[in-house]
Amino acid sequence: MVFKWFKKKEDHFPDFWKNYLDSFKEKVANPIEETRFVAFDTETTGFDQQRDRILSIGAVTIQNKTIKVNESLELYLEQDIFNPDTVKIHGLMKKGTLQKVSETEAIEIFINYIGNAVLIAHHARFDFAMVNAMLQRHDLGKLKNKFIDTGVLFKKSKHIIYQEDLENYSLDELANLLNVPITDRHTASGDALITSIIFLKTLSRLNKKKSDLEWSYLLRT
Repeated sequence: MVFKWFKKKEDHFPDFWKNYLDSFKEKVANPIEETRFVAFDTETTGFDQQRDRILSIGAVTIQNKTIKVNESLELYLEQDIFNPDTVKIHGLMKKGTLQKVSETEAIEIFINYIGNAVLIAHHARFDFAMVNAMLQRHDLGKLKNKFIDTGVLFKKSKHIIYQEDLENYSLDELANLLNVPITDRHTASGDALITSIIFLKTLSRLNKKKSDLEWSYLLRT
């Protein structure tokens, strides 16, 4: 009975979500040079996964150690929920002149953009949780992508094992440590770009210390 219910629900998924799920059926272990990465960031009304909402999503593709800025994504979502206390951080007003899309439109655009890429984010579990909450509000599943957290990756580049003994590096701290220019900070697209540069610089540090990077060493689910 449970299987039949799931099958019926799956049949009613929109085409873009079915295509997304299908993209994970064939598991191919590509070398890092051939893997498509997507660095992304979200700006939100707050930190509550159920009550708060995503205001904007920024993303950029990385492939063959190249950031494809011309293939970047920048979405602004209509604000059904508004928290004036966070405006001073992200600068996004409820109205304003920015062209905005509905949450359902944002989901389809974002999912079509990321496909089965390996996702990269700073403090990634928060961004994943906010996106998953958005997906579940529309009766879809959770993100299936593997992901890399740049904060965790940087710690690995220092060969530190016991992460409970470490500080949680902020994006600003990592940018400063790796000499990454900070532009458009606290915008989703700006933070996604900063994250992508941090990722490549940290990957370079790891490459110097490990002749053959293992995916199990980097990836998280």
